[in-house]
Amino acid sequence: MTHETWGQVRGELLKAVGENNFTAWIDPIVFDRLDDRTARFHVPTNFFGSWVSQNFSDVILRHLVSAGIGVDRVEFAVVPGLRARAGNANAAPSDAAPRAEVPADRPAAGAVRTGTQDLPGATLNPGYTFENFVVGKPNELAHAAARRVAEGRDVTFNPLFLYGGVGLGKTHLMHAIAWELRTRFPEARILYLSAEQFMYRFVRALREQDTMAFKQIFRSVDVLMVDDVQFIAGKSSTQEEFFHTFNALVEEGKQIVISGDRAPVDMEELDARIASRLQCGLVVDLHPTDYELRLGVLQHKAEQALARNPHVRISEGVLEFMAQRISTNIRVVEGALTRLFAFADLVRREITIEMVQDCLSDILRSTDRKVTLDQIIKTTCDYYNIRQADITGSSRARAVARPRQMAMYLSKTLTSRSYPEIARKLGGRDHTTVLYGVRKIEELMSVDSQIAEDAEILRRMLEA
Repeated sequence: MTHETWGQVRGELLKAVGENNFTAWIDPIVFDRLDDRTARFHVPTNFFGSWVSQNFSDVILRHLVSAGIGVDRVEFAVVPGLRARAGNANAAPSDAAPRAEVPADRPAAGAVRTGTQDLPGATLNPGYTFENFVVGKPNELAHAAARRVAEGRDVTFNPLFLYGGVGLGKTHLMHAIAWELRTRFPEARILYLSAEQFMYRFVRALREQDTMAFKQIFRSVDVLMVDDVQFIAGKSSTQEEFFHTFNALVEEGKQIVISGDRAPVDMEELDARIASRLQCGLVVDLHPTDYELRLGVLQHKAEQALARNPHVRISEGVLEFMAQRISTNIRVVEGALTRLFAFADLVRREITIEMVQDCLSDILRSTDRKVTLDQIIKTTCDYYNIRQADITGSSRARAVARPRQMAMYLSKTLTSRSYPEIARKLGGRDHTTVLYGVRKIEELMSVDSQIAEDAEILRRMLEA
């Protein structure tokens, strides 16, 4: 195998793995030699070599064999400072391969490139842009804050912390910020990844004894975006490194955007120092969807689907019916519409309310019992302006005890959960405590109009 042969294989790899992956992971590799049916390559760091070996060794081997090269395995050896030489080595006339023009300093979507190595983040969804985000009352503040960060001007808050339940648009807004920043500031170093990926790479750096490179990469970005930060709660070493990374970036005036499923103060296992830093910025709650927002999403998605399937017809009132009946989250709403269009396209029938009831019977059944204990606890805490940690804690103060009893009452009347299950969810109490709480609220509702009104408002909020 010669350098010229490897150049030809590189051209095929570009087609196989795509431009972003090729630029980030294949392009820096330098062919060394073929030794005893083993193709040996040079890579810049241990982390880089491990990642390529784990994710691309099979496809490289397959293309080498397809090119008629007698090879059974591929191996990668670290050559320090390789990045500075890789471009020249791979682009020499004798090694040239037919490949797309890719600027040497352009990172993959969601990635950041430094002078020594690439560390890609999560892949950005091309559909998750501001143009495709439907704004309504439950998410208008989060959308406005995300827009401000994406515009890169007059940002008076750092970090921006977005939180809310599943399928309410946190990840969509995170991706939209990254796409917009890339468009406006193509030279900016923007890194988006999940908290799980942050932890995985930190552990990998520890194992490879390459923590300095890890720190250099994460602290050299202009914008750091970490999704689902609750994942690192309780993981002390990862939290420690995240805390120091966070501090270093804030001190340098770099923007940070974080998302989670709860407010920082309600993440009990999250390091108190991290929770405190997160609350220093703007903390924004994406509220559960309301009818108007769900209808807006359905109308927007239906327009896109009709453009792709012009022969499909939707009867009047279908979208309104779906918005009323499917009230879990946006993902479920979008998935339901996708299923309907697929069914209508296959059977060549108009989408009617009857088809919705037939085709989406499982979703409609599940949303009939949509209220969960987590939703009840969160809604009750928001309504009474107390922390979730208080309502599940041991405090017997009236300002906490009464909302806790209200949560017990709502849990029993709006769900099919048993007293022991509700007791466990509310801090591991005895089931007799829940029984007493439910009866107490029932008694108070008959004599205290405020308690009765609170219960009715909360019920409507949960069933909306």
